[in-house]
Amino acid sequence: MQRFHSRHIVLSIIFLMTILFISTDVEANTKEEINSKNHVENKVGLQIKSIPESMPRFVFDSGYTFTYPDAVRGIYVTGHSAGGEKFQKLKKLIKSTELNAMVIDVKDDHGNLTYLPEKTSPYYNIGKNYIKDPQELLKEMEKEEIYPIARIVVFKDTVLANQKPEWSFKEGTEVWKNGRGESFVNPFMKEVWDYNVNMAIEAAKLGFEEIQFDYVRFPEGFERRDDKLVYSKGKYGDDKQDNVQKRVTAVTDFVSYAKEKLEPYGVEVSVDIFGYTATLKEAPGIGQNFSKISEHVDVISSMIYPSHWTSYFGIAKPDLEPYKLVSEYAKLENQKLNELKNKPTSRPWLQDFTASYLGSGNYQSYGKEEVQDQIRALNEHGIKEFLLWNAGNTYSAGVDYTPVN
Repeated sequence: MQRFHSRHIVLSIIFLMTILFISTDVEANTKEEINSKNHVENKVGLQIKSIPESMPRFVFDSGYTFTYPDAVRGIYVTGHSAGGEKFQKLKKLIKSTELNAMVIDVKDDHGNLTYLPEKTSPYYNIGKNYIKDPQELLKEMEKEEIYPIARIVVFKDTVLANQKPEWSFKEGTEVWKNGRGESFVNPFMKEVWDYNVNMAIEAAKLGFEEIQFDYVRFPEGFERRDDKLVYSKGKYGDDKQDNVQKRVTAVTDFVSYAKEKLEPYGVEVSVDIFGYTATLKEAPGIGQNFSKISEHVDVISSMIYPSHWTSYFGIAKPDLEPYKLVSEYAKLENQKLNELKNKPTSRPWLQDFTASYLGSGNYQSYGKEEVQDQIRALNEHGIKEFLLWNAGNTYSAGVDYTPVN
């Protein structure tokens, strides 16, 4: 798929509309000489052919030209890596293989912006100087034909939760933290939506071709504490649905809202989602419904790391069988997506890290073979796009990423 430069699109529209008006005027003038009735009819016809109300009045041009690859095959890149010495190593990896994309942290897992915006920006106080010059970074990616995706962590946001406790979940009078010391902000609140969507718009203005939203959910296990924590339900407070459905509706509504707000900027919109949600009607605590979210995005990225599964699909130790796990998941996901009217592109997250935390006998060292097994499993089920996750951005050597037909 070729993404054409938006300036070209605008000029083409203006040219076609000019031709249309000229030809209509000539026709009207000719028929006016024949009889006045036709003149009236042509006036009506001219009005009908005028620019429709629904036609976009604003088309943003970032100044960059990127081409959507034959299929996105990408890696995760932190703000530190994107702005540091490691970027050159990662760029070399992409240029020497079939990889072609980077998912770069713009808003990280803590809630920090990974670059310093203008001092007038409402996000200046959360800016970090990890990426010294994001525009220079994008220029380099444009030159090297690397597809740029901006990752924005949405509702896991310790920074914002502490700045705005009223936008978060409180345990008594204190901001609630999970077992890892992380805090979340409240998906029921539109103020939180706008905070993140406006940041996504800034990333689009910088020149990123795609916005990827991560942590689009409530905290894990929320169903066990939803009646103990103090928080607002916003407009959903009067909703007659039960708490599970309220959470599902709020999360889905956010995704739909974000997609609509980003439309004028011509970017793709993707969402990361837990892989196991595809196996359920919906995940009751976190508010993720695979099918409902998928209806509102261009790309759905299920996190299907073998290490993250329990004994699903009849596989007792999934980390030891990456090919089988991914193959079984792909079958299920294809069924779910084929039921949708607006089917997004599937681009799962794959594992390129060793999950030693699972304990002896439950994990294996991941490298070339394990990564290739996951990719092969996807390809065999018609899924050509994927992303590789390694938190330290150290990816396995020697992997053949060539798509298998």
